[in-house]
Amino acid sequence: MSRSHRTNPISGRAVCSSERKDKKMWHTRWRTTERMALRSASPEELAAHLPVLEREVSNVWAFGKDGHTYRPFARQEKAAEHIANRIGCNPQERASLKKRLLKKWMGK
Repeated sequence: MSRSHRTNPISGRAVCSSERKDKKMWHTRWRTTERMALRSASPEELAAHLPVLEREVSNVWAFGKDGHTYRPFARQEKAAEHIANRIGCNPQERASLKKRLLKKWMGK
């Protein structure tokens, strides 16, 4: 995976890096609700049972990420140059830092 790169410059817009915990909590709630509904249902009701909907147990708007955003390469390059100029001490270090940032942002 070290050589993989994004084909589209689209990334999540968020404070957190992953929604793993949110999804795990949602799935746990969903499974518990579904299990309880199946236990309490009579044999006649089981045939007509519909699964619990996602919106009944969670709110996707409360998750950590707020959707996706498109970041064109020109904008990424400009941001990398700004950061490199702010942090780097000499031209060689700035170029290296800019290259490293662009590689990091385009990696998966």
